[in-house]
Amino acid sequence: MRYDFASDNTAGMAPEALDALVRANAGFQRAYGADDHTARAADLIRQKLDADAEVRFVFSGTAANSIALSMLAQPFEAVLAHQAAHVCTDETGAPGFFGHGVGLIGLPGFSGKIDLKALKSALDEPIVGHRQPPAALSLTQATEYGAVYTVDELRRLIEPVKAKGYGVHMDGARLANAAAAGFDLTEIARLGVDVLVLGGAKAGGLCTEALVMFDKSLARRVDNRLKQAGQVSSKTRFLAAPLLGLLESGAWEGHAAHANLMAERLAEAIVKRTRFVVAHPVEANTVFVRMPEDAHQRLLAEGWACYRFDDGSVRFVCSWATTEEAIEELAFAMTRGQ
Repeated sequence: MRYDFASDNTAGMAPEALDALVRANAGFQRAYGADDHTARAADLIRQKLDADAEVRFVFSGTAANSIALSMLAQPFEAVLAHQAAHVCTDETGAPGFFGHGVGLIGLPGFSGKIDLKALKSALDEPIVGHRQPPAALSLTQATEYGAVYTVDELRRLIEPVKAKGYGVHMDGARLANAAAAGFDLTEIARLGVDVLVLGGAKAGGLCTEALVMFDKSLARRVDNRLKQAGQVSSKTRFLAAPLLGLLESGAWEGHAAHANLMAERLAEAIVKRTRFVVAHPVEANTVFVRMPEDAHQRLLAEGWACYRFDDGSVRFVCSWATTEEAIEELAFAMTRGQ
């Protein structure tokens, strides 16, 4: 199988990340996050976000998101999120596990963006003793369907949530792609986001995600919480170093811009050369295509790994390693499959 477009997790580490990992391997460093590489990576994240924050590096996005949500909601409460958000569809109940019962309330909205009316309706629901009331909002930037929220769109969603005194989490697994598409990272803290997960894995790093706590009260005994969750590495430098390499070199956004461009090229080829329909606006690095089952099965039989998403479209994901030659080969395969 060819996994070029199956996910941005299928590519290897970007050269800048791998080089930084090799450099971090030299000599001796203090353990458990007290090393220079980890400190430098955290400082660069604060600089990029233009905000003071507590930063920790964990092994996966699932752990980062779930632990973040457990900071914002009690076990008898719930988190509002888009119904297609990763926390709702792809984390096997981890938010409830780490949150000791925290629930999720799925909301509709086109291309993974939460519909404002649906959010306000959920916020206006009376609180009764027989179901978990909302206590926080989870936003995904860029969304699971490759859409990028504007600052104004986020503000309209966040303001009524903060007016209720609730917390806000942002899943930034593809935040680099959103930034490369023009989203201003310095607005995240100003909008009132309490805790951000800044993505490294999909940006060309190792498996690391950064847990960024703008509300520093959430960091009270956070190291104890992470230790209990199995998310404290004795050699944290190896978690932080790949992300450090991407941030220092500018490749975190640079590679994301390349991935976004490759997605645009693929979408353009599909529109111009096939009878298939692009199902969602291509704003980041993912392309969703309406195609019949026989065409999808033909692509799979030819070795192209791709799968149907929950809206019925077939997803193709570009990464830092996607080449124009691969775009052309896939587009040609699609024309044969018509």
